[in-house]
Amino acid sequence: MGLMSEALTQILIPLASLVGIGFALLQWFLVSKVRISSGSELEDGYNDMLIEEDVQEEGIDSDAAVAKCAEIQKAISEGATSFLFTEYKYLGIFMVVFGAIIFLFLGSVKKFSTESEPCTFNKENLCKPALANAIFTTIAFFLGALTSALSGFLGMKIATYANARTTLEARKSIGKAFITAFRSGAVMGFLLAADGLLVLYVSINLFKLYYGDDWEGLYESITGYGLGGSSMALFGRVGGGIYTKAADVGADLVGKVEHNIPEDDPRNPAVIADNVGDNVGDIAGMGSDLFGSYAESSCAALFVASISSFGSSHDYSAMSYPLIISSMGIIVCLITTLFATDMFEIKNVTEIEPSLKRQLVISTVLMTVGIAFVSFFTLPSEFTIFDFGMEKVVKNWHIFFCVSIGLWAGLVIGYTTEYYTSNAYSPVQDVADSCRTGAATNVIFGLALGYKSVIIPIFAIAASIYVSFSLAAMYGIAVAALGMLSTIATGLAIDAYGPISDNAGGIAEMAGMSHSIRERTDALDAAGNTTAAIGKGFAIGSAALVSLALFGAYVSRAGIKTVDVLTPKVFIGLIVGAMLPYWFSAMTMKSVGSAALKMVEEVRRQFNSIPGLMEGTAKPDYATCVKISTDASLREMIPPGALVMLTPLIAGTFFGVETLAGVLAGSLVSGVQVAISASNTGGAWDNAKKYIEAGATEHARALGPKGSDAHKAAVIGDTVGDPLKDTSGPSLNILIKLMAVESLVFAPFFATHGGLLFKLL
Repeated sequence: MGLMSEALTQILIPLASLVGIGFALLQWFLVSKVRISSGSELEDGYNDMLIEEDVQEEGIDSDAAVAKCAEIQKAISEGATSFLFTEYKYLGIFMVVFGAIIFLFLGSVKKFSTESEPCTFNKENLCKPALANAIFTTIAFFLGALTSALSGFLGMKIATYANARTTLEARKSIGKAFITAFRSGAVMGFLLAADGLLVLYVSINLFKLYYGDDWEGLYESITGYGLGGSSMALFGRVGGGIYTKAADVGADLVGKVEHNIPEDDPRNPAVIADNVGDNVGDIAGMGSDLFGSYAESSCAALFVASISSFGSSHDYSAMSYPLIISSMGIIVCLITTLFATDMFEIKNVTEIEPSLKRQLVISTVLMTVGIAFVSFFTLPSEFTIFDFGMEKVVKNWHIFFCVSIGLWAGLVIGYTTEYYTSNAYSPVQDVADSCRTGAATNVIFGLALGYKSVIIPIFAIAASIYVSFSLAAMYGIAVAALGMLSTIATGLAIDAYGPISDNAGGIAEMAGMSHSIRERTDALDAAGNTTAAIGKGFAIGSAALVSLALFGAYVSRAGIKTVDVLTPKVFIGLIVGAMLPYWFSAMTMKSVGSAALKMVEEVRRQFNSIPGLMEGTAKPDYATCVKISTDASLREMIPPGALVMLTPLIAGTFFGVETLAGVLAGSLVSGVQVAISASNTGGAWDNAKKYIEAGATEHARALGPKGSDAHKAAVIGDTVGDPLKDTSGPSLNILIKLMAVESLVFAPFFATHGGLLFKLL
């Protein structure tokens, strides 16, 4: 037994969740103290801090600018909320249908019997009937889906709440604007980490009331939680990604390239849709995505542990090790956040990016100490882990190394991504330089950079897989994935900071604020672009480990002794699985293209048919553009979603468990490469464009200014990269995780009834 008692474990996990939620609400309160209204409206003696003398801008009516900010924020918030509600309405129908499929498939394994039966792994014990597994897995699926939807929605709400406040704070100083944007990101990070942990903890305890000593059945049914979280994330990511890029590409091509007007010019009809898109794609989508990874890695670790000595000896504290790691992560991230908001003040633009990167390092170092502490206190000094039918003896310090290597591999992936996507380093500067000879060379250089950026992350993932598997079999890989995600609250805060800053810049431009304010918001945004790429790197790296852990759990659950690549059944699965990421990317890219086409036509139509639009005397019709993006994304998210959800069901039912194992392995191996290269290529093109626009160095000024031939080439590269970095790349990591967790949930059905085609032949 470990040193920590069951009672203490039962107190610490919910306590950490509540601390996380409390901290998020405190940050929300601090952000809400920035008032969006002009001084004249405040009758209650409250001195409006925003209209201090030192922020009066030359020749700009401050009251009008503040009022305009509030108006724009309202439009963005309403657009984002209405999109999410429409999306969730469709997804509600999907959840009910898919919930019914889970119940029918799993219930039919033993013909809906209500008799207790021998356990799968400990044959001498009796376990609860298959019907109970079907019912509880379905309930867990709904809980995961609701938590995922809630995570995305809350993140989007705080982001739309904070964007105008960030703009207004930028009039005082860059430091104040940074703190507002970062605090808002932290609200999302902590709410998501704490909510996910709390719901999982409560579900396990409620399910335990029925399952009692049958821990194998209990944790098998909990895997539905990860499936629910990820299936919502898939549609949120794909739908949001198509929405944001259709608007972005449409706004850029007509506005910047054809009419030579700035990015967020209020004359551009697609500009509100573009800002709405940042929130529904990058915030709501990313939130659901990382929640899905977190839920799945927890479920994989819990399932593998339940069929090892923790489960058979009913050691609750050791069993809850994955949840205690996440609890420790919340506390570590809370301390880390204070470094950014309270301990160091940002005085100038150059300090933004180092401050964000420092967050990653501080959280990783503190978390390593936390992991050592947790591993020593909760795990017995020696125990056995289930290893494909064998028992493997493991010591508690082995598990410490597994979690730590996952955590540090995450940092390596984060820093590599940053090197390849930040315009402070040579790779992106080379891409910017290639714009001198036009768009074609820019595209060639960008693609080469993306492919090259895969090398170090893959070695980092490979090293963590080798070490963790050698030390603790599949359990080691599951906890390594958890290690990478243990600092999720900080990772998400850094990630959500990007779109909030991007929106703040857009609002400053549309509200007609002075050039100096716009420069500050641009600097916040450029740093945000890099950190968003780091967030995507983390998401993809953790997805690789999570899906491998789920793959191991699936192989154990389906009763496969070895997966032999040389058998034709497995090899055909392997080659088809490797093709799936390409098919999926083709679907999502084409969806963005066709939605952008409609958007470009609408924006052109408005420029040509509304008199006085270019002169700024008439208002564009923003609502039509928002509608085009909404309709396109809801329609286009269905085929890629169906591809991912149906593949495991078809492969498992018709071709059997071995072929499905091949499909999972193939999609994992090719999906990770495609996802990393797509995300980094897009990020590099975006920052190459920003590098030319900012003109901060002699080299950048030689390529600029805005509107020069090199800048136009950079805009085209950025437009090509948009669907890569914000739609296809980030959605691919959900593809590989979701297929694995779905296979695990349906494994009992496939093992009993699967392989229909091979039975007929």
